[in-house]
Amino acid sequence: MAEIKDPENTIIMTLKGGDVVIELLPDVAPAHTARMKELARAGAYDNVCFHRVIDGFMAQTGDVANGNMEKDFNIGSAGTGGSDLPDLPAEFSKVPHARGSLGAARSQNPNSANSQFFINFSDNDFLNGQYTVYGQVTSGMEHVDAVNRGVPPMNPDRMISVKVAADV
Repeated sequence: MAEIKDPENTIIMTLKGGDVVIELLPDVAPAHTARMKELARAGAYDNVCFHRVIDGFMAQTGDVANGNMEKDFNIGSAGTGGSDLPDLPAEFSKVPHARGSLGAARSQNPNSANSQFFINFSDNDFLNGQYTVYGQVTSGMEHVDAVNRGVPPMNPDRMISVKVAADV
């Protein structure tokens, strides 16, 4: 595991293969960073599936309303919801959608991000300036690379747990 410089702004996501360490970017996207930490601390991301995984592009997850594989799960509705919290305004920046970056998923409305996010498998520069980037995988990207593909996947993988490093 990579050295953790700022435990309060680092996420440890446990997947079937092991831990993924994500450094959040509070200086770039403070509202998105705060939302991820709030939902992680509430346990809202635990057991949530990866509902949209496109090879060479990205793995999307974070639908806390419809994606929890332990609570009335239906893969058909995963990806259609968010959390009980209000949507977030876009926090666009010059940070690129590089391999391992964490982006806020949203509808056509740029101010509709809520709880869903995606991790880029490759450099997706066409997303730059259109989706909020608020984190970067610093170790464990091989575990993200191993997530089952599909829209939706036939056998979706899940985030077993998502914690703020300061709490572990």
